[in-house]
Parts: sequence; structure tokens; C-alpha cells
Amino acid sequence: MGSQAASGPATGAGQGVQGQDRTAADSHDVIEVRGARENNLADVSLDVPKRRLTVFTGVSGSGKSSLVFGTIAAESQRLINETYTAFIQSFMPSLGRPDVDALRNLSAAIVVDQERMGANSRSTVGTATDAQTMLRIIFSRLGNPHVGTSSAFSFNNAEGMCQACEGLGRVSDIDIDELVDRDRSLNEGAITVPNFTVGSWYWQTMVNSGLFDPDVKLKDFSPAQWEDFLHKPATTLKVGTLKVTYEGLVVKVQRLYLAKDREPTQTHIRAFVDRAVTFTGCRSCHGTRLNPAALASLVNGRNIAECSAMQISDLADFVRGIEDPSVRPLVDSLCHTLDSLVEIGLGYLSLDRESGTLSGGEAQRVKMVRHLGSSLTDVTYVFDEPTVGLHPHDIQRMNNLLLRLRDKGNTVLVVEHKPETIEIADHVVDLGPGAGSAGGQICYTGDVAGLRRSGTLTGRHLDHRARLRPQVRQPVGQLSITGASLHNLRNVDVDIPLGVLTVVTGVAGSGKSSLIHGSLPRRDGVVVVDQSAIRGSRRSNPATYTGLLDPIRTAFARANGVKAALFSANSEGACPNCKGIGLVYTDLAMMAGVASVCEQCEGKRFTPKVLTYKLRGKDISEVLGMSVAEARDFFATGGARAILDRLADVGLGYLSLGQPLTTLSGGERQRLKLAIHMAEKAATYVLDEPTTGLHLADVDQLLALLDRLVDHGNTVIVIEHHQAVMAHADWLIDLGPGAGQDGGRVVFTGTPAELVAHGDSLTARHLRTYLQSAGAQPDPAGS
Repeated sequence: MGSQAASGPATGAGQGVQGQDRTAADSHDVIEVRGARENNLADVSLDVPKRRLTVFTGVSGSGKSSLVFGTIAAESQRLINETYTAFIQSFMPSLGRPDVDALRNLSAAIVVDQERMGANSRSTVGTATDAQTMLRIIFSRLGNPHVGTSSAFSFNNAEGMCQACEGLGRVSDIDIDELVDRDRSLNEGAITVPNFTVGSWYWQTMVNSGLFDPDVKLKDFSPAQWEDFLHKPATTLKVGTLKVTYEGLVVKVQRLYLAKDREPTQTHIRAFVDRAVTFTGCRSCHGTRLNPAALASLVNGRNIAECSAMQISDLADFVRGIEDPSVRPLVDSLCHTLDSLVEIGLGYLSLDRESGTLSGGEAQRVKMVRHLGSSLTDVTYVFDEPTVGLHPHDIQRMNNLLLRLRDKGNTVLVVEHKPETIEIADHVVDLGPGAGSAGGQICYTGDVAGLRRSGTLTGRHLDHRARLRPQVRQPVGQLSITGASLHNLRNVDVDIPLGVLTVVTGVAGSGKSSLIHGSLPRRDGVVVVDQSAIRGSRRSNPATYTGLLDPIRTAFARANGVKAALFSANSEGACPNCKGIGLVYTDLAMMAGVASVCEQCEGKRFTPKVLTYKLRGKDISEVLGMSVAEARDFFATGGARAILDRLADVGLGYLSLGQPLTTLSGGERQRLKLAIHMAEKAATYVLDEPTTGLHLADVDQLLALLDRLVDHGNTVIVIEHHQAVMAHADWLIDLGPGAGQDGGRVVFTGTPAELVAHGDSLTARHLRTYLQSAGAQPDPAGS
């Protein structure tokens, strides 16, 4: 019965699971959750079937992640960590026990999320998947001439790396004009480096060196003076009765800010380093990262750098052509890994692609490859929107991989909004009914057929389809891109209409981001709103980031006749014990450090005196604990209400005003940035997959927001896979026809109706099917 339920269609599978649920409680075949209260969960209790694919649905902020990641996965990982010695635990992150009465029948949880894979330049797709290691071993066995063991082909090992760039493939250089203003003298502030202002200690060392006249403009220095000023090595000079160590400006900047063991922590210094340091390809290895010996060793006419630079789908074909029996097991294993990357929709990448350049969705799929060949069974795999960044064409392949993991005897838990993935679930858990304090409850558990009949928000929208516009807007001009050739783009020329909603589509890796992000961000009036991390500490939250805290503090100050600074947890009003963070971080030496709620302020972040000041019966901590929706009712007018309205408009009504920015998802970060930019004058907005993290019901709200932006005189350009957004567009630009070297061309420009009527691309086929399933035929008026 179990295998039949696992392999049947969605509705049959769901019914089979329901039947199993009734007997599973006696046989430990369910994960029992009792009394979960993490974040907004309202004392939730449920049974999740093991060795099944369970999809958790609900609007953003309904409690899905709190249940799946914050409760089930967190407790599993915490219990595993506790089996290690105190010494080992000291190197692990501290995991507190989730707020739950009981969790029973847990298995080891592996979380495969959308966290970026880090910006370490030495980490690549090849190193992250072990494909590079297998390739190195093959070259160490078969490479001609033979140069040594596999480490001789590693750019992260001294034996194989290029000595000029130390295996990075590029060398850093300093832009002198970012360090100085040549038209000024030292006394006039010619040095623009942080901490070198006139009168500072570093400045005095330069001026008092006696090597040049501080009143002479830098452009008038002699060649010898210019060399001493910039590059003179550390030298002890006698100035009067004092001995001073002098070093050239470039030498000092490299020592202070660019040394390998120093990572700038201050924002203005990081910004300076980003401006001043330029990277160029290493001339010695031409960017391959390897030394001449490694590059000279060939297998079937290619060196390892050429193999690493190949598109993965092409590399798989090359590796299959290696027929030496001595490496047959390695070749088979490497081919399996490469084929898995192709199957998961990443065949357009190369092994030498740096991990830090991958999108969140790409990073999640790369991590997933490591588990496809695993021999482990009865593991709980936890996925966070695995379809993010995937074209409808690729979602089916992702679904197949989720089912493969399940069919190996694993429990697969997926937080997801896409109906295509909800459809394949054996079991669905729908949370809601709303977000934040209005959510945190179980609205439905059961199979997909039952979800459709349930009347829940998810059930009602599961078959909802957007329709084509009856009348598309007419452009008021155009934004031209000519000769675009970044990455896989093939000298692309395309005109983007102004004053309308344009959606850029195509399979993952077709060149969408390369076309838009590579051509538009530097143009006047273009505002790029993406999902990148927001710089800020754990003190930063939506109230501080949007400027909302300023009118709130002012309102409190006026109501109580005191200074506004008292109502900032980063200023005078901060609790002295926790410094306004609300948590106290304790180092337990050999044990893992822990974060505990501050006992003095009880996590409220402010001094007791500040908390006595009220605004309409609420203290500042209570206001910052409100959701955006609650705060809109509290601040009915004024500057605070205007900001709150914009946050609600972008679908963030459930966010707490004081929620740390570090806890926001990529989609939430993008919508938070959009809320800020909406206060600016008319512009061209570039949005990158704004539907990320949005429930089906929220997509309609996003479409209405995009319409308002256009109707107010803006141009909106959206990179998007969601078919509802495609159907709603005035204009489509479709790239392809495939990914990587099979893409990089514009295969269609026109209205959605024209694409559906005449297009033959993957996008056209899927959009046509999507509209036909809703009975929405192309409307001639749309063209």
C-alpha cells in the first residue's frame, strides 16, 4: 500500500497518504508536532507523514518557515549537534531549542535552502560538487605529460596554483585616482583615502617626511617625488628630534586595508576599497588559475582549465569520450554528477564558475546535486521554494528530482507556492489564514484533491489563472540596447518600450539577467530593485531601513516632551545591558556560545524609563512589535502612514517593524527596497523575479502594484518566469532558445497575445497551455 501511494498520481497519492495517516500513529510513520509556538505559530499540532512528499503552503508570513525550518528541521539539527563532544560543539553554530511542547519520530534533517554559497573566490561549482576533484584525479592518472598527483591540478594548492595570482585567476590593482586628487596639494586635502584627512596622524607622517613640499599640487611632483609619494617602502626618517616610519601611500593603503588577514568592517572603508581596487585577469595564467605544468598536461587534446571552462553539458560529452579502463569508475561517477547538474537545469554553468556569483535558486540546486547520489535513506530533506528562478519548462525536472528523493525512502518537506509543485504532493499542509498574528494556524492537511475542495485561500487559487490584457498600453518611447555580449549574449540588439510593463522571459541561463543587468543599471533614471542582501547589522530592521523610525520617534518625543533620541535602540534610549539588541550573547568557552533574552529589558531593547513614555497607550517597544498592517491602523496619517502604505502595497503587511533585516528572504528584501524607491520621482524600475516568495493570492496584488507604477508614468521591466506576470504584460522579450551557449538570443519581442498566437519557443508553449487551462484565449484587442 505504501509503495502504491508513493508512486500514484497526485490525488491518488494524497488519498493513500490519508489512509496511511490513520495507521501511522501506531507505527511511528509520522513526525508528531505538538504545541508549536515558534514565531507566530498558534500552538500548532499536526502529524507529518514520513517517507512522503509534503508541501507546506500559505501566504507569506503565515508560519510555513517557522514550522518547517524553525521547528522541525531546527530541532533535528540541534539534537544531532548534541551528540558531539563539547569540543566539537564549540566550532558549531549555537542552536536554541524551538518553542514546542513535543516533537517525536524525527529523523536527521538536511536543509537545502537558498542561502548564497559565500563569496570566497576559491569556491567554484566544481569544488562545491566535488566534480573538480574527480576531474583532477582523472588528469593526474591520464594527463600527458604526467605532472604529479591530483593536487598538482588544484588552484587551491601551492603545487598547482599559478604563483603570480596565487590561484585566483586575477590580480588586484589600485586606481590611484581613487586615492588622491592630483589637482590639490597635501595641505589642500589631496589624499582622499579614509583616515588620511588634513591634520590626521597618517597625513602628518606624509607631510613631515620632508620628501616633498606640502603646498605643491600633486600633478606638479617630479617623477622621483611621485614614486616616493606612492611606492616608497617603509623607511625610518628623522623629523626634527623624532624618528618617523614613512611608507608610500599605496604601500600604506595595501597594508592597512588590503592585507589578506584584514577584512574592512566599517561601511565607508568597504566602499572605498570597492572603488579603489580593480581586478584584472592574471597575465601569467590568463585567468586559468593554474601553473604552466598543470596547463601543459593534456587528456584527449585538452587541459584541465579548458575542461573546467566548458559548459557542463558539453563537458559531460567530453568526459564520456575518455575510454581508459583504469579510470572507468571515476568517469562514471563524474558523468553522473555532470548529468545531474544538466538534469536539474544547470547544464549551462561551467565548473570554474565562482559559487558566489550564483543566484539563490542556482545555489540551492547545486547543493541538491550532492544529495541525489547519496546512499542515505530515511533522511528528512527540507527545501525552501526549490522552483525559484526556474522557467515552467524546468519545474517538471525539479519535481522529478523531489520525487526521486522521496522514492529512495526519504521524507521530503517543501515550502512552496508554485501550483506545479503543489500538484505532485502526497500530502499538503496549508497554513494561515492570514500572515503574522493573523496566521500561524493549520487551515488544511490532506491530499491535493481535498485542498481544492477545502475553500482555503490556497485551495481557491490553486487553479486561478491570469488572463491576457484586453488592451495593452502604448509605449511613449524606447530604451535601446545595442551589441550586448555579456556572458552568453550574442551581440544582442533590442528596444525596450517606455511607459509600459515589459516582462523579460526565457529558461534559466538564457541570458535574461545578462541582458538587463548588464546594460541598464548605469543609465540615468534606471532604478534596479533586486534580491541582494541589504547591508546592515542585526540592529537593522524595516523601521530603520525605510526611515519609518524617524516619524515614529518624533511622534513619541512630541507626545511626551522629551528628546527623540530616547526612542532609538541605537542611541540614548538603549538598554545598557544588551546595548539595544534585546539579546545578550554569551561565550561559554569550549561550549557553543548562546544568545539569551536580555533579563534587564526582557528583550524590549529600551531602558525602563523610556518604556514609561507612551503614544496613544503604547510604548516604543510595543509599536516596533507591531506588524505593518497593525501599524497602519495605529498611524492613520502623516509621514509614518505614507511609508507604511508603501510597505503594504508591496505585500509586506505581515512584517514586524522591528524584525531584523537578516531574517528576510530574497523576495522580501526586494519588495522592501521597492517600497523605498516608490517614494522617488518617475523612473524606469527593473525588478528581478518579484514573485519570489509570493502566495498565488499575493501575485494578483503584485500585478496591481506594477500597474499602478506604470499608470503613474513609470516604466517597469520585470525579469520573471511566473506565467501570470507574462500574461499580464504589455510587452514580452523572450530569450533563448535554450540555456548557456544554446541561448543568448532574442527569440521573440511583442505582445503576449502575439507570442501565444504565433510563438514556438518554450515560453510560448507553456504560456499557451497556461492560458488554455484557464479558458483564456488570446484576445485580439491585446495585440
